[in-house]
Amino acid sequence: MTHRPGRWLAPAALALSATLALTACGGTSSSSSTSGAASRLKIGMVAALSGVYQSIGTDMRDGFQLYLDQHNGQLGGHPIDLVVADEGAGAATAAPAATKLIKQDKVLALTGLVGGDSVAAVAPLTTAAKIPLLGSNARPGLKDFGMVWTTSFGSLDPGQAIAKYVLEHANGPVYAIGPDYQGGWDELKGFTDTYAALGGKLANPTGKTVWTPFPTTTNFLPYLSDIAASGAKAIYTFYAGGAAIAFVKQWAQSDAKNIPLYGAGFLTEGGVLGAEGTAANGVFTVLNYSPDLDNSTNRAFVAGWRAKHDGPPTTYAMASYDAAAILDKAIAGIKGTVTPDAINSQIAALGQIDSPRGQWQFNAQHAPVQKWYLRKVGTDGRALSNLLIQDLNTIG
Repeated sequence: MTHRPGRWLAPAALALSATLALTACGGTSSSSSTSGAASRLKIGMVAALSGVYQSIGTDMRDGFQLYLDQHNGQLGGHPIDLVVADEGAGAATAAPAATKLIKQDKVLALTGLVGGDSVAAVAPLTTAAKIPLLGSNARPGLKDFGMVWTTSFGSLDPGQAIAKYVLEHANGPVYAIGPDYQGGWDELKGFTDTYAALGGKLANPTGKTVWTPFPTTTNFLPYLSDIAASGAKAIYTFYAGGAAIAFVKQWAQSDAKNIPLYGAGFLTEGGVLGAEGTAANGVFTVLNYSPDLDNSTNRAFVAGWRAKHDGPPTTYAMASYDAAAILDKAIAGIKGTVTPDAINSQIAALGQIDSPRGQWQFNAQHAPVQKWYLRKVGTDGRALSNLLIQDLNTIG
């Protein structure tokens, strides 16, 4: 994948400006009472509640809230005020939202963040303020992750997990296509680098991924015509939210409709599958979670979710639910004053984590070591569903 340094300038400049402002203010010093009594604690969340990723951000908010509802509104024995701010479309709105939570609301920890560019912009702010960040969706590469944790996945992981399967089943070159922003670059890089290392060839005429302008691309038909003419035996992509709906619907109407479509699980996850309808039939995806997984934690999670929502829970809700569970255990382990640094130290000491996805743990870069699953869209009774096909790799 070709790096595009210019794309980083705006988020980086924004992050630097906000970081300097935080440093000047001395960051945040929120804590409980010195006796360790069950005082109210503030936790911040930045999630996309508007824009193309609204459905993802809403699931993340609701997943965290479900855990609170199942635990009497408490984490670690302390009543919790969850303060939620809108991430919007990405870094340009995520960084100011996080800055408000840190400086004005003085939260003890921050969670959420849908986009990789948002994480890249916000992580320097939380690090400068010396509060832990538990990202619960995208995770780009970070140089300083001492107080940054990810409960979802590394952005390279989905493509790495499915590359071998695609190589073994495509019977020819694969066309790689994705959105032209940090999340797309990382997601496609995970696939194309691993696929090439295994001996796979791309059908793209240049031998490199084709990038579609983000978030402005709504007409994918010209790209799909190019794919149909390329001789590709399969397609690999990453889209989410409204872009996923448009891509899948247009794929099913295009000359490329008979070329098998593989993607990171977000292509058909949650509400987007309902919007895609039968156009998504037969789409293969890779994901770290399925509502059908048979373990006690998942059964309680799914039952709680279905009591409040139509449809099954998503990986977005699950990762945010896990963020709440991690904070619960971390805060419970603190003796005395609850401080951001104490929370961070306790997270580092957690070890194996029970989760709806099964047990997992943080690696040295504070991202999950976890199993990935192959799914295929098909009919489960009367409803379309992401049917679990098989286990893939453990990545992390």
